[in-house]
Amino acid sequence: MIQLQNVHKYFFKDEPREVHALNDINLTIEDGEFTLFSGPSGCGKTTLLNAIGALDSIESGKIFFNDKEISSLSEEERTTIRLNEMGFVFQAYNLVPVLSVEENIGFIMKLRGFSDTQIRERVLEVASMLEIENKLSSLPHALSGGQQQRVAVARAVAAKPKVILADEPTANLDSKNSKALMDMMRDLNEKEGVSILFASHDEYILKSVRRVVKLSDGALL
Repeated sequence: MIQLQNVHKYFFKDEPREVHALNDINLTIEDGEFTLFSGPSGCGKTTLLNAIGALDSIESGKIFFNDKEISSLSEEERTTIRLNEMGFVFQAYNLVPVLSVEENIGFIMKLRGFSDTQIRERVLEVASMLEIENKLSSLPHALSGGQQQRVAVARAVAAKPKVILADEPTANLDSKNSKALMDMMRDLNEKEGVSILFASHDEYILKSVRRVVKLSDGALL
């Protein structure tokens, strides 16, 4: 589903402090993967995730998504790919504070033009899977960190993307909520068939995934 060929990414390019954030990355991600990008802080795992998600540009190389080269697309074209094909879970949740849980979960579906009936049915389905169906009328500020992260996961999966990209999704959670979230995401991976890629060094994610891709100084180990 995803293929990276000789991908390079620099920070502070052509400056004395130039950093090779991604160094000649060659990688293939198949449909249905449950995979972790792992390594110490600054190793390139989040940069790699953002490159795959068409959030960051690259200096050289190619990135393919479902046989389409996305690394050469315009920002407008990349935005369309992100909206229609990908879901994102961020460390900071990034929920819309003035929208209810139900509205947050259905937000991407609404942008994609689903009907109100389709949105309502799907929101109820994923909220039930993630055990937040009794919070649908609540605003984000009324939720615990673990509940907010479940809402973020529900929003990411609601529109049935091909892949979910999760950057440190358990960073703000305690061990109990980290384990619960990973159990639920593994269930989503198996039941929905969605590929899920993590960037993290969390032990609960490391224990849960089926594949670990290790990085050091921007290169694959």
